[in-house]
Amino acid sequence: QVQLVESGGSLVQAGGSLRLSCAASGRTFSSYAMAWFRQAPGKERLFVAIISRSGASTYYADSVKGRFTISRDNAKNTVYLQMNTLKPEDTAVYYCAATSGSLGNVAETYNYWGRGTQVTVSS
Repeated sequence: QVQLVESGGSLVQAGGSLRLSCAASGRTFSSYAMAWFRQAPGKERLFVAIISRSGASTYYADSVKGRFTISRDNAKNTVYLQMNTLKPEDTAVYYCAATSGSLGNVAETYNYWGRGTQVTVSS
């Protein structure tokens, strides 16, 4: 069992930056690939980024590539999402997720989810 708690969401102006954090409980954090998804009002939950168990591999949605960076600290049981050059279309609830399976961008393959943190980007 893994419990995930996101933090760091806020209201920010376009062009600004935020860093989201996701703290995980349990001793087996390093056995899970970790990802961020986001969901805007009235829209489906979309993949943002994923990082492998060791942190050596990362993948991004095209919409955030070059602006967002996912990282993890297995000693602290935490995964991060550094978001730069934010745009109004980045406004969404951001969710942290963990999978014991292979790396992927399909929400249904993730075993555990946090409750989300709101990011609002004003124009």
